[in-house]
Amino acid sequence: MKKVEKENSKKKIAVTVQDLYITYRGLKKTSIRASWSKMKSRVELFPALKGINFELEEGKILGIVGRNGSGKSTMLRAIAGIFSPDKGMIDLHGNSVSLLSIGVGFNKKLTGKENIYLSGMLLGFSEEQIREKEKEIIAFADIGDFIHKPVKTYSSGMYSKLAFAITAILETDVMLIDEVLSVGDAQFKEKSYNKMKELISDEHRTVLIVSHNMDTIASLCNEVLWINDGCFMEHGPVEEVLPKYKEFMKQ
Repeated sequence: MKKVEKENSKKKIAVTVQDLYITYRGLKKTSIRASWSKMKSRVELFPALKGINFELEEGKILGIVGRNGSGKSTMLRAIAGIFSPDKGMIDLHGNSVSLLSIGVGFNKKLTGKENIYLSGMLLGFSEEQIREKEKEIIAFADIGDFIHKPVKTYSSGMYSKLAFAITAILETDVMLIDEVLSVGDAQFKEKSYNKMKELISDEHRTVLIVSHNMDTIASLCNEVLWINDGCFMEHGPVEEVLPKYKEFMKQ
């Protein structure tokens, strides 16, 4: 009996980030007459993440906080597989993952309806599975006839509504949410917030949320990861880490 209890008490890890480094590369401003042979010397490096380490248990809701430019969105994109680390390792332990972020994942030349299928298949769902959820996604997005128009004609609010609807209805094991809960009209904000609470009530679903809204972090999350200028600061219970971060931001 004791052995069974011990095994059941073991927590399953959903996400492991180990020694994560990501550097952006760009060209410094220079004269057009500059020699091509000097191109290498004109490359400017910007370290976005500098050795981030953390583990997240299955079913946990992690809020990621930090000043603008701290690397929060970069880290979510790395976990989603959009960016490749320069150094380090990300292990999703076999879990499916979805990223909900404005400007990521849609082909703007395609209609909203076509993007439902494109996004769903990129998440690993079959066409049949997506078709079963299509009406529910369209109803939740509530963007009217725009569902049949190219995404390039959408406002940021409509984009957000459709992106959220796809990610919320086509549920993955790990959900990555980047600021989208603050986009859209008041009615949709409330609807998306309530949907998030419903989704994270599943003890097997793991969620990482980037937000500057401390009320959202405090009410939805049970853990906080604080990063500053690409560096790890602290990771722990929301009631311990969030007050320290708020005090830091007053400086």
